[in-house]
Amino acid sequence: MKPIENGTSVPSSDQLKVQAKRLRGTMAEKQKPITQSMSLEAVAKQWGYPDWNTLSAASKSNAPRGWSVGQPVAGTYLGHMFQGKLKAVRAANGGFWYVTVVFDEAVDVVTSSAFSSFRKQVNVVLNADGVTHAKTSNGVPHMELRGR
Repeated sequence: MKPIENGTSVPSSDQLKVQAKRLRGTMAEKQKPITQSMSLEAVAKQWGYPDWNTLSAASKSNAPRGWSVGQPVAGTYLGHMFQGKLKAVRAANGGFWYVTVVFDEAVDVVTSSAFSSFRKQVNVVLNADGVTHAKTSNGVPHMELRGR
């Protein structure tokens, strides 16, 4: 059996273990209990992998560039330089990542001199290079992220 290759990313190991736990619970409700090992192997088969160890390795290979919660980062957001920390990181489909960044100092997201609107935290979708697909009207990515 080949792994699923329809653009679906393999979830994190933790998410896969949650799937296995749900499977165990469902089987227990049906009076057909299975072991933790059996549920992990079944989840691997569902994802098209021969066994849990292979699926687990594939899951780790999809880790987001070494980004981790609490990691200090810097970059640009809407053209403004910033420093901050990652509050959340999780995989999205197609090699993209949902990231929540908390800025050390609030960033003004308005270009008008008549008023301001400051953001202390933003949620963005980044590609593997740490750049958003979304761009401003002048073609600049909303965010370009890099580690400090």
